Amino acid sequence: MSTSLNALHAADALAERLGDLVQLPGDPAYDAGRAAWNSAIDQRPAAVARPSSAEEVARIVRVAAELGLRVAPQSTGHAAGELARHELSDTVLIRLDRLTGVTVDPDARTARVLGGTLWQDVIAQTAPHGLTAAHGSAGDVAVAGYALSGGMSFYGRRHGLAVNAIRSVQLVTASGEIVTASHDEHAALFWAVRGGSGAFGVVTAIELELLPYPDVFAGAMFWDLARAREVVTAWRDWALTAPESVTTTLRIMHLPPLPELPPFLSGRSIVVIDGAILDGDERAAAVLAPLRKLDPEVDSFARMPAEGLLKVHMDPDHPSPSASAHVVLGELSDHAIERFVSACEAKGLLMMGELRQLGGAFGVSPALPGAVSRLEGAFALYALGAVPAPELLVPATAAARGVVDAVAPWRTGSVALTMSDGNGDGREAKFGASAERLANEARRFDPAGVFVAAHAVRG
Repeated sequence: MSTSLNALHAADALAERLGDLVQLPGDPAYDAGRAAWNSAIDQRPAAVARPSSAEEVARIVRVAAELGLRVAPQSTGHAAGELARHELSDTVLIRLDRLTGVTVDPDARTARVLGGTLWQDVIAQTAPHGLTAAHGSAGDVAVAGYALSGGMSFYGRRHGLAVNAIRSVQLVTASGEIVTASHDEHAALFWAVRGGSGAFGVVTAIELELLPYPDVFAGAMFWDLARAREVVTAWRDWALTAPESVTTTLRIMHLPPLPELPPFLSGRSIVVIDGAILDGDERAAAVLAPLRKLDPEVDSFARMPAEGLLKVHMDPDHPSPSASAHVVLGELSDHAIERFVSACEAKGLLMMGELRQLGGAFGVSPALPGAVSRLEGAFALYALGAVPAPELLVPATAAARGVVDAVAPWRTGSVALTMSDGNGDGREAKFGASAERLANEARRFDPAGVFVAAHAVRG
């Protein structure tokens, strides 16, 4: 690829040919355009492009490739940590925040979602039809990036990874061609992009199967940190025998003393269990009974509109600087629980240690799977450190890594793509048995290496 000087000249030429579609370093809109949702990530591409149509995306890709520049697609930048591991000085960052829109077909129970659309906007359109989707825990995450990298929802133990709900993908290839890939056309590309995502093109639209839930039984329970060992052990035992209608998470959280928090939570360290139960109220209450016997301080589990599930996990609704670490666990023994809780008790820069309940349909592939279609294991662990100042990125990363390292003996060796943000995990950990085929398909569909993906698929 280009040297730094050549990349600068190429970026200037790109701007000359594409005009207002492109911002260069020094332009008023460049810094806002390059900013990731995780503000601890400092990504500095040669240029930022913000198209509003698939045709504009195709034009950007063609011109960038002609000039020897690479292309990195990005929606919100929630997973910018992995992309930031790449050198981006010769890369055009394509931000898709202007390419948004949702079309719902209630009879077919599908939605066509444009490439930069957020989950909250999809659910707002599906809810009036009594439908929802396998969305993540936050509404301000882009649908395409989340779903194409697997996607773990509170519907997951019954319905599997969100990637399996994708019926078709419209994307711009390395040659600048707009194609639609599905089981019936461009089948090899359809297999690859479901997991390989941005390594195979800029996704401009996806068609999703929807779920028939107008409402769900969902909520959260809180306990003081002093009860962590008791609660984690009880939840572990309960989670391993819970029906597939149940998908929950457990978190140990250190909440900052903020005025916007309720007084009883501000500045506290707590244990939280949240999730959804896809059963009727009576059955759901019976399933929850063992956890309610633990006498939580707060218990908000109740019937709610399906769109309310976007708020249950209480993800922050504004960009924040953080560092994360992740691993999938094959089991959670009593010894592992002790080490997990001990690691999470350390405050400092550690904000959270989280365990997500796996099993059920999470571990099952559909009849026609993509490169990523299931996640085997008992629990997915995710730890988050706060980065209040740039110089604290390294110690915050170490704080998050400390939680993961504490339970390393129980790891499976695989990771969930949606959680592997800046982890530095290898291709085998991310893609398993699909890794070699993915690399071969990337060389076939993008022989010149035009695309820079958050999760690299080539060796």
